[in-house]
Amino acid sequence: MTSIDVHELTKEYGATRAVDRLTFSVRPGRVTGFLGPNGAGKSTTMRLVLGLDRPTGGTATIGGQAYARLDNPLRKVGALLDAQAAHGSRTARHHLLALSASNGIPDARVDEVLEEAGLSQVGGKRIKTFSLGMRQRLGIAAALLGDPEVVMLDEPSNGLDPEGIVWIRELMKRLAREGRTVLVSSHLMNETSSFADHLVVLGKGRLLADLPMKEFLDSRGKPRVRLRTTESTRLRDALIRKGHDPVQEDDGRWTVEGVRAEEIGTIAAFEGIPILELLDEQTTLEQAYLDLTAKETEFASTGGTPTTRQEA
Repeated sequence: MTSIDVHELTKEYGATRAVDRLTFSVRPGRVTGFLGPNGAGKSTTMRLVLGLDRPTGGTATIGGQAYARLDNPLRKVGALLDAQAAHGSRTARHHLLALSASNGIPDARVDEVLEEAGLSQVGGKRIKTFSLGMRQRLGIAAALLGDPEVVMLDEPSNGLDPEGIVWIRELMKRLAREGRTVLVSSHLMNETSSFADHLVVLGKGRLLADLPMKEFLDSRGKPRVRLRTTESTRLRDALIRKGHDPVQEDDGRWTVEGVRAEEIGTIAAFEGIPILELLDEQTTLEQAYLDLTAKETEFASTGGTPTTRQEA
């Protein structure tokens, strides 16, 4: 299978360096989430990989070749960068037929991807009548048209309803299970955490992280345990004796920082303290991402919550 390899990739627009000596690889068999604040260089990097812009320096290759040198590129790489790019006066089917004809793809494949994208019933309608979500599905259908080894999607959940979000999530996982290379850019942290196995994070054109999802979360947060008991005083005293600093929340539950549930459970069992609830609290992707990119956000609101700043 085919990987995406970016090496010392640089792109300058006048005095602005949008991509700053990036080096990373996107490997087959996993979904790689491509994250970063607005202006971080994600879309520019994807355009450079697809040959839509020329780099100022460095290289971006797919299976060791520049995109421009690929024969019948839709058979190798499927991409969605702008769902609004399709000509509005064409029907969905004719749009896909034009793409298939130019890349030597059998016409029968058009009906297959329309079916997969849930657009079979509207294949004869003009694209200008489509909602944003329908255009998004059409863009994804076009990306799948050549049954490619590499799939690159920029904000694929944009405009989709809940059913569509579940569909695209499962689609990306399936493509990775089939051994394909999947790169997905998104601003939706909760959604990304549901499908990504690996993360590449940018900030102001530079690489901030290139890690498996679990390693990224573990690297940005400390272990924490939440528990509930019927004998709060005994539990508190036992934990303090072991050097912990338990804090009781308003709902009666206790939280303990810097420890795993297994250790707390062992202490409670030794002391004979009944435990009604015991769980490890994980750092969320949103928390970890905001912690990493706090100083890398070019456009940020003032006086807002962290979530608001991320969306600015």
